[in-house]
Amino acid sequence: MKNLNKAGFALLAAAILLGCKQPATTTTTTITTTSTTTESIHDRLGKATRVDKNGWIYVHLTGSPSDIGFQHGYLLSKEIDTLIKVMQFYLPHTSKRDWAFYRDASKRFMWKKIDPEYQAELKGIAEGLNAKGFKYDSLDLVSLNANIELSEYYVPAVLNKLKKDSANNKAPGNCSAFIATGKYTKDGKIVIGHNNWTDYIEGERWNVIADITPAKGNHILMDCAPGFIHSGDDFVVTNSGILITETTITGFKGFDTTRTPEFVRARRAAQYSKSIDDVIKIMTSDNNGGYANDWLIGDIKTNEVAKLELGLKDYKVWRSKDTAMIGSNFPSDPKLIKEETTFNVNDPTNSPNARKLRMQQLVAVDYKGKLTAATGKTIEGDTYDALNKKQAFDRCVIDGHVDEDPHGVPEWSEGPYYPMGAVQGKVTTSALASNMQLWAHMGHPGGSDFLAGPFFKKHPEYSYQSKYLRDMKAYPWTLFSASK
Repeated sequence: MKNLNKAGFALLAAAILLGCKQPATTTTTTITTTSTTTESIHDRLGKATRVDKNGWIYVHLTGSPSDIGFQHGYLLSKEIDTLIKVMQFYLPHTSKRDWAFYRDASKRFMWKKIDPEYQAELKGIAEGLNAKGFKYDSLDLVSLNANIELSEYYVPAVLNKLKKDSANNKAPGNCSAFIATGKYTKDGKIVIGHNNWTDYIEGERWNVIADITPAKGNHILMDCAPGFIHSGDDFVVTNSGILITETTITGFKGFDTTRTPEFVRARRAAQYSKSIDDVIKIMTSDNNGGYANDWLIGDIKTNEVAKLELGLKDYKVWRSKDTAMIGSNFPSDPKLIKEETTFNVNDPTNSPNARKLRMQQLVAVDYKGKLTAATGKTIEGDTYDALNKKQAFDRCVIDGHVDEDPHGVPEWSEGPYYPMGAVQGKVTTSALASNMQLWAHMGHPGGSDFLAGPFFKKHPEYSYQSKYLRDMKAYPWTLFSASK
């Protein structure tokens, strides 16, 4: 081991961990809990509230980082417990690594790169869970928040360094989104929409609307999964007038364990950005390459929108006050494509390119000058297959239905009829955002239900998911408003 530096040693340690057999486990971490009195719970909950509506759980969280975390953990304790159990069950199937592996990675290189206020918030979530009798600690919450960048970026990156192309060592893509302004919208101001594509087993639980008033920084309204301190699929409205969403870059390769996790930078950008420049600076500073995205950003104060395509080594920004920008998991910068992805821009049959074709038609032609919240909802629920020129439920439509596609999504290594696709949608406008409001739709934005029973009868090859995969009903679009 001559001349083995710190980076090399870290890689070797990771390689050893990755090479070890990782048995599946569904056991929660046992930690010592402190007694919490009814009076102290009441004090820490403060003005926090929870309302269940149309498949969503709206929570209002306010105060110090620790108290915001406690409120989150306490009010969403059952949902967080279930989601962690889903991850403990599911990650060994998707990444061949168990929950102990992710906790170890969180401890070895993630925790020290998390801002102190977010460490306090994560600890607070664990304290809220403990107060409800669930035995989790802060490392469980880091593993949950970082599950995408660890399982789909860190693990493949290490495997690729050990042996080039040794595994499915490229990140998949998820989501369909747009942002528009100027002559592309009805009132000349910003309209933004997004739907979240992910595996149904976790996606139908991605059902929280978090209304956060922190002691410092912006008032935030965002969707998220239970236990997340960031949006995760990323749809954010702030009282500074900043709007943020994104779609992932298909086939991305790269990860740096020495830099700041994506989930930390994403939360920091939501909480502290006052401008598009702020978002770009925060997201590109000390960037670890985890969860590489095309970020769509708007500023309702200036009516400007931007697209930040962010890899690990490369990034590029496009911005304008008169444009429509889209995302459907395709990268655009030739340098980034060549250096950091395996994406085939010339393959019209892959899901990102097929959806790109449809998105361009809708936002730049059919609805040009007509984009509103209403037409935004229509776009996010669209099921026209532009590749095959027909209405369809498959991988090629904006409101994706991979569970009904005989091809699956080969570029994401998803087999035929894999149970994943669009699981929810969100839309807002400058006018709505100025009042801290957004529209949200739980379930397929086009309005169709996913029913687990009939699906397993048709596709028993996925019956291993039956322990946690359940019906995903489509609810009506619902307007959510942040607390004043």
